Amino acid sequence: MYVRIMTTAVAGVMAAMAGLRAAMDAFADCDLGALSRDELVTLIDEYETLTCRLPAQGHRLLNQLQQETSAREMGAKSWNAVLRIRWRLSPAEAGRRLHEAAALGPRRALTGEPLPPLLPVVAAAQAGGLITAEHVRVLRDAMADLPGFVGLAEREMFEADLVTLAVGVGPKELKDAAALKLFLLDQDGPLPDDAERQRSRGVAIGAQRRDGMAVITGSLTPEAAAVWEPLLARFAAPGMCNPDDEQPCTSGTPTQAQIDNDHRTVAQRTHDAMIAIGRIALMTDLGQLNGLPVSVIIRTTLQDLESRAGVGVSGGGTTLPIRDVIRMGGHANHYLAIFDGATGAALNYFRARRTASPAQRIMLIARDGGCTKPCCTAGAYRCQVHHGDRDFAEGGYTNVDDLTLACGCDNRMVRPGGYTTMFNGRNECEWHPPAALDHGQSRINYVHRPELLIRGAQLARCDSRDFQTDNADESGSVERDDLAVIDAYPDDDELSDEQVLVQFRRITEDADFWHWATTDHEHGSTGLRGP
Repeated sequence: MYVRIMTTAVAGVMAAMAGLRAAMDAFADCDLGALSRDELVTLIDEYETLTCRLPAQGHRLLNQLQQETSAREMGAKSWNAVLRIRWRLSPAEAGRRLHEAAALGPRRALTGEPLPPLLPVVAAAQAGGLITAEHVRVLRDAMADLPGFVGLAEREMFEADLVTLAVGVGPKELKDAAALKLFLLDQDGPLPDDAERQRSRGVAIGAQRRDGMAVITGSLTPEAAAVWEPLLARFAAPGMCNPDDEQPCTSGTPTQAQIDNDHRTVAQRTHDAMIAIGRIALMTDLGQLNGLPVSVIIRTTLQDLESRAGVGVSGGGTTLPIRDVIRMGGHANHYLAIFDGATGAALNYFRARRTASPAQRIMLIARDGGCTKPCCTAGAYRCQVHHGDRDFAEGGYTNVDDLTLACGCDNRMVRPGGYTTMFNGRNECEWHPPAALDHGQSRINYVHRPELLIRGAQLARCDSRDFQTDNADESGSVERDDLAVIDAYPDDDELSDEQVLVQFRRITEDADFWHWATTDHEHGSTGLRGP
């Protein structure tokens, strides 16, 4: 009997959803041209009510899904990732839906009894179509800002009062009223509290804007502020660390001329001081980060360096103008990574006499730029090395062409029943999701290598053999796709811009180097090796 009832319930849910789709299709086919103004307004009223009601059903669905399974069983590292991958949502939107479902959706106790939503009045108003999504956001924020000393009865009354107000006003008016009620509840503001200070501490560097700048925001604890005070007093003083000076003063006392010619604002001096302090830190032994010494790693192409046009990309994903790359290259170690221009296969690298693991990581940073799982934005600094075709325990090889970069979370997602990885014919690592998350999405991550989109379109118009023929020189050699990797950390011997470029030219014109780089050392043959 239980199985029959459950089967009937499932059929009823599926039929109801099919009815919703059919009703939407029928409405889409209706001609609205014959409706009057009043009829259109009434129709929009009904449409808005339905739109406001729909999220309540989404909360039910999400909460039920989380009760039935786990994100790991779905093949993802978190529920946010499940929503992002399966339904193509942004991280912010996925988080918003999950938080709203937790606050406004139905719940169950550990013993199975149904529980009301955390915000029952808000949930009821949303289910009835009385408030919009903007109202819900304002109400949730206001409830979260309630002081801890407010009791349960007062919280319920506060919620009911705001919802009653929300039914008749817009989100802006509701937000102002909520702010006033919160002020009246706690006019003196929160008392100083160590736990609250620790909870609210943090510094965040935002994504780069179109002009290349990144916004930094944060709140420092008293201890952190005290640590930075003497550092900035020293390095952000007038005349110190001024990039406009021919020889910036980074130690000792600046000359009077340097002080007089310093026209920077306090904020600009602080910015330049942070660069100097960061360089000093990088000069010390900071240990290793994922197998490499802690340092700034920048990848760019030799063509961009020669032409002084284009950009470089750091191991963390920051895009730098080529002028900054050349300037940083003046006190850096330089590496050269060589790829097959037709297949993208990693062939060899310069300065390969280092220990194997660091050299391979530099090669992978040059090739992959960051985590290769589709849509992952983790830069190379946050990545581990992953065996792309077969795990080492299963007989896989630890060769550069068999390895790829993956952040720790995504690396752990490759397991039986989870993600699988493989290299395609262009030496791009493909990530195949489990069936529960597979909706035909891209298998390649283009976040760190957008140029792969262009190369993919080019290769789609010609096969690999034609491509190699078109790019062969008179001797029949395939054209190289050279990528310079700058391991940038301060050194005592700083090179000029021209000296940096000369050093790169010398690398690429070294005949002995090219003989070594194009030799199959295992079999003794020469030539560019593909996958």
